[in-house]
Amino acid sequence: RKLRSEVAAAFPTLSTEQLAELVPNKEELNVIKIYSHKGEAITVYMNHRNPILFEVEKVLYPTVYTLWVYPDLLPAFTTWPPVLQKLAGGADLMLPGVVVPPSGLPQVQRGTLCAVTLLGNRAPVAVGVATMSTEEMLAAGMKGKGFAVLHTYLDHLWEYGDKSSPPTLAPLVTDSAAEESAGDEQELQEKEPGSSCSPEPQQHLDIRNLSLKDRDTCAELLGKEELHENRAAEPAEDASTEHQHEAEDSRTPQEQMDALFNQCFFHALKCKVKKSDLPLLTSTFLGSHMVSCCPAGKQLDIKKSSYKKFSKFLQCMQQQRILQVKELSKGVESIVDVDWRHPDIKAFAVPEGFSSASAAQDSKSEDREQVYHAPEIIPLYGVSTKMVPLFQESGHRKGSVLSSSEVRNIIINYVKNNELVDETNKNFVKVNAILCDCLLDKSEQDEISHLKWDELLSRCLERLQPLHQVTFPGQEPVVRKGNIEPIDISIAQRSSNKKVTIIKNLELYGLDPQCVANTLQQKVQASATISPAPGAKDRVQVQIQGNQIHHVAKMLLDEYQLPRKYIQGLEKAPKLGHKK
Repeated sequence: RKLRSEVAAAFPTLSTEQLAELVPNKEELNVIKIYSHKGEAITVYMNHRNPILFEVEKVLYPTVYTLWVYPDLLPAFTTWPPVLQKLAGGADLMLPGVVVPPSGLPQVQRGTLCAVTLLGNRAPVAVGVATMSTEEMLAAGMKGKGFAVLHTYLDHLWEYGDKSSPPTLAPLVTDSAAEESAGDEQELQEKEPGSSCSPEPQQHLDIRNLSLKDRDTCAELLGKEELHENRAAEPAEDASTEHQHEAEDSRTPQEQMDALFNQCFFHALKCKVKKSDLPLLTSTFLGSHMVSCCPAGKQLDIKKSSYKKFSKFLQCMQQQRILQVKELSKGVESIVDVDWRHPDIKAFAVPEGFSSASAAQDSKSEDREQVYHAPEIIPLYGVSTKMVPLFQESGHRKGSVLSSSEVRNIIINYVKNNELVDETNKNFVKVNAILCDCLLDKSEQDEISHLKWDELLSRCLERLQPLHQVTFPGQEPVVRKGNIEPIDISIAQRSSNKKVTIIKNLELYGLDPQCVANTLQQKVQASATISPAPGAKDRVQVQIQGNQIHHVAKMLLDEYQLPRKYIQGLEKAPKLGHKK
């Protein structure tokens, strides 16, 4: 009865009969608890062996099984069928992937619970929370993250049920315009006829390892990737773009994307990049220079080209001896040389409608600042030889890579499974032989018989091998050994008592040292240069006259949004005082 009243309050559109059907009186409801990858407990209500509701932080949400029975329970937003695979993989729904019908989007406020459907089928395939209101979505030009996805068809929660597929529910109003745009999207996606109206994805993912997730850092990252990969799914809105599509019908969508990449590549090399910019990060070259050379109404999407990865595209250009690419630090590639005398660069004609090369060069540094996004850095831990006995019970071996929350859950489960919690004081854990060998020094083994929970966990993390994962926008995550080196800012003394500010390790965070030097030089009106960093192979450092730590800190913290914990040396900034 209490659950029914809570459901009635959460979903007022349900009638009394529908409430009785959803939450029956006489039939028994099963209640189970599952845990997200973050360790948060989630209550799931089961009826007829299917999960019908789940509760997170005292908020009720319907599952897709419930929404298939009551498809109009939540305001629904439509996306393209290929996007489902991204959502099921943990991505949030980005606004470029939302289909805007001629009748307009449903009116919702920020924080409203919404359903996600596929074009041509009214049966929801995901549940999410709107991150902005409808007015804000339209004002943003349908760009950015629109919905934080909580649960999808094909995820771990769906697996608790009978694993049925969404029913085919026809849209309430037949929308011929939407059907036409679906046809265009079908060509863009290279799908078989009718695939854009299919309620099921073209291929089932291996979702055994997927779980109901708090969409935190990982989801936010994937959401960015989703934005990048679904920009091309945005339907053409103006007549000129439609004419361009008609003119290019003789080529396949893949050939069109290849041609677009070639055009933007040569345009960027001819008008945007100069010798002083090298070495230039490949991510900066793509995200700033090539994207700014893309014609209006078109979007670069490497996944829809024959190359599939930007590194393969650059490798092809390197084979043609147009440029040279090197991995200056692990996982971070840079363009180190360009042959501007190459016939293909010389023969390229800048398309009409673009500004001159000189104007493009002037706006270069500004464009870079706009597109920079700080990398996602996640600390990880590797299982060392000494720690194997503690982790093998949970199925892990030497070298297994774990997050801090996973380590915490494994230790908690180990203690509980082996009944090591102290009966007299549950804040303490009894140290058995394995914990003794793994976590205690030889001098402590005869003295310590109990450990506090927090000390147990901190000792465990200290004895695991430190690793970190760095994910740059649009690139695959890279796992490196050790802790990431911070950006190091130092002051050095030169002749005549002059001081210079030296900045190291910018490359590790996806920052182009030459771009940083140029920007600082303009801001402080002082000479800035780059030189090889001593003791660090294939890295460079930025050197600028005077103690400029205040300006460097403002740029790194405020403009580039880098966390303060990854910047070292800010305390050496000059103290502000009265001039005598």
